[in-house]
Amino acid sequence: MTETMILLGTSISIALIHTLIGVDHYIPFIALSKANNWAVKKTIIIVLLCGIGHVMGSVLLGFFGIALSAAVTSLVNIEDIRGVIATYVLIAFGLIYTIYGIRCAVKNKTHTHTGADGKTFFHSHAHDNTDHKHSPEKSKNKNNAFWGLFIFFVLGPCEPLIPLLMYPAATMDIFTLVLVTVSFSVFTISVMLVMTLIGLKGFQLLKTEKLEKYAHALAGSAILICGLSVLFLPI
Repeated sequence: MTETMILLGTSISIALIHTLIGVDHYIPFIALSKANNWAVKKTIIIVLLCGIGHVMGSVLLGFFGIALSAAVTSLVNIEDIRGVIATYVLIAFGLIYTIYGIRCAVKNKTHTHTGADGKTFFHSHAHDNTDHKHSPEKSKNKNNAFWGLFIFFVLGPCEPLIPLLMYPAATMDIFTLVLVTVSFSVFTISVMLVMTLIGLKGFQLLKTEKLEKYAHALAGSAILICGLSVLFLPI
């Protein structure tokens, strides 16, 4: 087995393990998709966009460092700083979203409606407003949820990529460097997507109608706990 094949296998293994044990790679998607009633197609697109943003930050930094012959320790330090910032962004996002969810649960009542197309969706509104109209259109809050996730994943580094894969590959040839980088990126994003879809499928098997009023609060709490876990646990 050639060194290239060994490094390729290592790249795939690290991508799988790194993403699986990193619950912050998929729990936020599951929580927000369920709370905001995102369609599966929309959820997939959001995961792909965030996943690409997640890996591209480290990929570009790695190629930039290799081109400048920068010491790997310098890039690792930059990645560590990015990781800390991203973790606090996730915690702040989870806390703010939890407060928003509690406010929705206290002031409004969340319920489901079935549209003419047969699709079921739920939303919140105060019932003292007799002129309200039901609409499945995405709201500002749903857009804010996406941007909160996207910013977190762009800031969040793929810690093993540069020191364990890109720099060793760079000592061989450009083909190996590109192959290892692409394989790590593809498998990382793929696992993010698969775990998200599995989580959503699991929710479909549970009866959560009584919890819909607290959907946003529960989603925010899940994200907050996820961020705290990343901060205090070695994941």
